[in-house]
Amino acid sequence: MFTGIIEEVGAVQEAGEGILRIQAQIVLEDAQLGDSIAINGVDLTVAQMDAGSFFANVMPETYRRSNLRNLVAGDRVNLERSVRPSDRLSGHIVRGVVEGTGRLHSLTAEADAIIARYTTPPELLRFMVVKGPIAIDGASLTIVDKDATSFAVSLVQYTQEHTNLTERAPGDEINLETDILARYVDELLAARSESAAT
Repeated sequence: MFTGIIEEVGAVQEAGEGILRIQAQIVLEDAQLGDSIAINGVDLTVAQMDAGSFFANVMPETYRRSNLRNLVAGDRVNLERSVRPSDRLSGHIVRGVVEGTGRLHSLTAEADAIIARYTTPPELLRFMVVKGPIAIDGASLTIVDKDATSFAVSLVQYTQEHTNLTERAPGDEINLETDILARYVDELLAARSESAAT
């Protein structure tokens, strides 16, 4: 489990079928083999590591649902270590299980903030509400606007400086994880409706 508070932006050293090596510093300070590190919001297991990088295996299902399949050497990625029971939960509950992808539509300056708008598949958009949480490439953010095909978040200066979100260009693919609580409520209500119908 993660909080969606990005600790570091690392760099891809190697990316290929089933493999990913990331250059990092902060997330490796107390890392051990078998630990979970979220890369652009995808929970991966540290399989190898040295003083300045770590290696993880990537399953085909992960490539199908995330933007990790597009990574090449030199790309910058958001990194976060898994949360410990004693940590503050500064963002929201992020599982590191990317449900799908969206695309950056626009970045618009608004005073010191930047409004980022993303087009999103309807099957993910239905679990989003204004003032509710969303994880974009692993970063915990609050939805400030939503319409029939897209949603928007406001990126404060700290987020601009400590994530890769403002490095994206319109059309770039981003990883999305919606609010798990909304998904549970939806499942429970669907099961109740189905049970009442029979």
